[in-house]
Amino acid sequence: MIEVVPHSGIVFSTVRNKPHYSVSSVDHALHLATLLQQEGALRVTDAAARIGVAPSTAHRLLTTLVYRDFAERLPDRRYGPGRVLRPVVASEAPVAQLRRVSLPHMRQLVEQTGETVSLGVLAGAEVRFVDTVESSHVLRVGDRMGRVLPARLASGGKAMLAQLPPQTVAALYRDDPDVGLARLGRELAAVRKHGFAINDQLTETGLTAVGMAVRDDAGAPLAAVAVAMPTVRFDRALLPGWVAAMAATVSRIEAALAAEPHTESRTG
Repeated sequence: MIEVVPHSGIVFSTVRNKPHYSVSSVDHALHLATLLQQEGALRVTDAAARIGVAPSTAHRLLTTLVYRDFAERLPDRRYGPGRVLRPVVASEAPVAQLRRVSLPHMRQLVEQTGETVSLGVLAGAEVRFVDTVESSHVLRVGDRMGRVLPARLASGGKAMLAQLPPQTVAALYRDDPDVGLARLGRELAAVRKHGFAINDQLTETGLTAVGMAVRDDAGAPLAAVAVAMPTVRFDRALLPGWVAAMAATVSRIEAALAAEPHTESRTG
């Protein structure tokens, strides 16, 4: 049994692993719903390839999602997010492209660090995890895809916020009485100076993460790569090595993104 611990008003589990009793059809349907929300419309064959099932199975799952308003069938025979999935803050990032380009480099980073690596994008004042490559450790940070955390607390969120103009950050938090803009500004300035951000148990007790922003050609943050681990394995003596590996990973992702055209629409 995994103990759920409240921390800073947010309830999370320390370790989030896939349950042994999960029903595959339910898991596939939830995975499809997450893809529709984050990436937008999908064809049946694309959906089948993404979750690793036959097209006939993907069609049945999508039909069920349509019935429950999690999806809708579009005139061009694709399936898009339905009414239930729409009331979310959209991300400006090209999520599908980011996932495709980043995944091989994320896998390499897991091999280098031995820890779980996630990819997140900004959605308003939150960071949304859009992909994860898990560590092979028995005690590890599990798959975070689909989770949403406050950007000002998460390592990747802070790394992305630090790359935004101060007035943009101020606009995000102007009406939030729990956020001190002066203090947040100082923290983000330090993140900018060092090139990475740390989340030491700010969102989950027992979890520490290091995040670094992925930027476009103009220097605007597209996403963030985060290396997350149980706090018991976080060692500041190892931090320079992790940061160097992350910087190399981010550079490769940015180069790969710059080398191909941005042809897809940006969706949440």
